[in-house]
Amino acid sequence: MSDIIEFTKEGAVGVLTINNPPANALSFAVCKALGQIIPDCMADDDIAGLVITGAGRMFMAGADIREFNLTRPDDVPDFHDVLRAMEEAPKPIVAAINGVALGGGLELAMGCHYRLIAAGAQVGQPEIKLGFIPGAGGTQRLPRLAGVEAALEMIVGGDPVSAERAVELGIADELVDGDLLARAAEFAAEKAASGEAPPATGKRNEKIAGIDAAVFEAYREKIAGRSRGLEAPFEAVKCIEAATNLPLQEGLALERDIFAVLRDSDKAKAMRYMFFAEREVAKIPDIPRDTETKDIKSAAIIGSGTMGGGIAMCFANAGLPVTLIDVSEEALAAGIGKVRANYAGTVSRGRLGQDAMDTRLGLISGATDYADIADADIVIEAVFEDMELKKKIFTELDKTCKPSAILASNTSTLDVNEIGAVTGRPDKVCGTHFFSPANVMKLLENVRTDAASKETIATVMKLSKTLGKVGVLVGVCNGFVGNRILGVAARITDFMVEEGALPWQVDQAIYDFGFAMGPFAVNDLAGIDIRHMTRAEQRRLWPDRRDPVLVDKVYELGRYGQKTNAGWYDYEPGARRGTPSQLIEDLIVETSGELGLQRRQFSDQEIVDGYVLSMANTGAQILEEGLALRASDIDVIWHYGYGFPRYRGGPMFHADLVGLDKVYDAVSRLYDTYG
Repeated sequence: MSDIIEFTKEGAVGVLTINNPPANALSFAVCKALGQIIPDCMADDDIAGLVITGAGRMFMAGADIREFNLTRPDDVPDFHDVLRAMEEAPKPIVAAINGVALGGGLELAMGCHYRLIAAGAQVGQPEIKLGFIPGAGGTQRLPRLAGVEAALEMIVGGDPVSAERAVELGIADELVDGDLLARAAEFAAEKAASGEAPPATGKRNEKIAGIDAAVFEAYREKIAGRSRGLEAPFEAVKCIEAATNLPLQEGLALERDIFAVLRDSDKAKAMRYMFFAEREVAKIPDIPRDTETKDIKSAAIIGSGTMGGGIAMCFANAGLPVTLIDVSEEALAAGIGKVRANYAGTVSRGRLGQDAMDTRLGLISGATDYADIADADIVIEAVFEDMELKKKIFTELDKTCKPSAILASNTSTLDVNEIGAVTGRPDKVCGTHFFSPANVMKLLENVRTDAASKETIATVMKLSKTLGKVGVLVGVCNGFVGNRILGVAARITDFMVEEGALPWQVDQAIYDFGFAMGPFAVNDLAGIDIRHMTRAEQRRLWPDRRDPVLVDKVYELGRYGQKTNAGWYDYEPGARRGTPSQLIEDLIVETSGELGLQRRQFSDQEIVDGYVLSMANTGAQILEEGLALRASDIDVIWHYGYGFPRYRGGPMFHADLVGLDKVYDAVSRLYDTYG
């Protein structure tokens, strides 16, 4: 019947197996085949019922989003029409959900009369994570099967549910531990023999009747914070509410119209872009996929401070034993104590069981002698940013650790080539730049030195996945990719403040753009003293560059940020949210006068353009220098490491949306003004 859908028979039951690797995506070809085969089977007197399943380990992982920008061919039916024909079919159609059924895959299953699901399978509507809503009945049929509350959580949250949960909610009719296909064929035959009319999902109204509108208003309030800047979550709620008060066809029409608007929006384009960008970062052009990698079975971390302890937690969370090294038993006890407190906090919030905490803590040990880590497969140095100290540590590690061990530095700015040069194994030296807090942040900048072997790089990229991180390969330069860009963007906002803006205006504009925090609030969180130190290195590298002076003046006042309850903002003891400081405002105005600057007004758009487009310009320089493989890698770094709003797609994608001519004009103005 079709190359993309295999047809077989189990007795009098026809079996349609969707075979569209790798994910059995709902493509034009699949939709066309379903539109042809299902009516043929309904007209065939030798077929009593149908089973629809997927080849391999997936039922259907969703629509083929690569076709979103294409016009549907004339010979491909609308998927809504295919589903309507399935619901109205006179013979029972059973979905045999053999693996994940996501997005259009779950919508296809809900268009069937019955659903059987294999143990270990999952179902869900993740469209919200791509900036739009289900577009083929998900918001209308799911509440009819699972109820309004579950539909809201699944569609607005976007996370899948297990096979067991699917049966519990009523999404699936039966959980199958054994031969799913055989049971589904048997089930279809039983239903056909019963003579009962197959039940259409769209006519099941018992779970959507009598729902108070207050339920939806309360849910909108619940998601307001986490959905800031997004339209799709609220439109999803609107459509699910419509399922409770509109006939099916009207609800479907509303969903379809909203889906089309959201799908074509810049925010959805950005989120689809990020979906593919995340998958691209693992591809290293000069390192074949079959490159041999070292099996990492144990690790050691030099330094048990906040960063070292967080990195140790990453390994323990992945089930890998890890040893923390520090200069004294007292320092170790303090470091491991912080780790224990972190885990305890997670347990108290109900996000981790006590048994799991005990298991993870059992994987973390401490030592003060490098001899105790001689057999570690990887050693990560996580001490403060001092080149001479790091060189000393690597010299000792080179002497002590086994020859095959990878030696990595967690430095965020320093030259890893220089660090590796003090060892006899520069091919096994690299950077693994974790972001703070290391046990929470998903980004891992893996720094490729000039001498690093392909095996070393392939190993740390693989290790990133093992640790649950998004690993991005970068080259060696001051600040690597993320911090180098941050340094330039922060410099621009400092200049803006000296020229006429105020820190809280800048922060509000950047917050409204979509960041969780503006640059000055971030500076207070990370520590103005830390930034002061990194600026010293930058001045060494670029002695003739004009630099803003305000940050040094704030540092000289002893205002280091949240840690001193005073930075750019004033803080109540223990508070994480500051209030605008009159002292700082007076200092800013005074400094502008000293610099001979006539303070002027800045619009929010001018602030955003200066901040974000300077990032894009620096990103372009980084690409030109070969320090990042792709523009999309830079965007992934900025999303996962610095909170660039996903619906903006990262600085490089955002610059593409703005347009090269406008970016050029904006960056030229910045250059003329600030150098």
